[in-house]
Amino acid sequence: KGLAVVAISSNSAATHPQDGPEFMAEDAKLFGYPFPYLYDESQEVARDFGAVCTPEFYVFKKDGRRPFELVYHGQFDDSRPSNNNIPVTGRDLSLAIDRVLSGQLVPSEQKP
Repeated sequence: KGLAVVAISSNSAATHPQDGPEFMAEDAKLFGYPFPYLYDESQEVARDFGAVCTPEFYVFKKDGRRPFELVYHGQFDDSRPSNNNIPVTGRDLSLAIDRVLSGQLVPSEQKP
């Protein structure tokens, strides 16, 4: 549908072993991620993309012959590991995708 989604994790496997590539691969398989789930070992990609928190989500739109356009760069939703009372819903990412697919603009205010 002209939409690409990429998740990038730049957490250090040395300080956060649960975020290392082998566990990421297990999660991707277990949850059936339909998108690439990338590991940025050097954290260089995170710096280049301007990531503030990880993982952070990037949604690119492609219209015809024009190059891919970044339309969303932000959080999955308002949930956090330290905040158990906010459910994991994927609301922010889902709303961005729905807007792109329906031809609407994605709000420019996006939370890292």
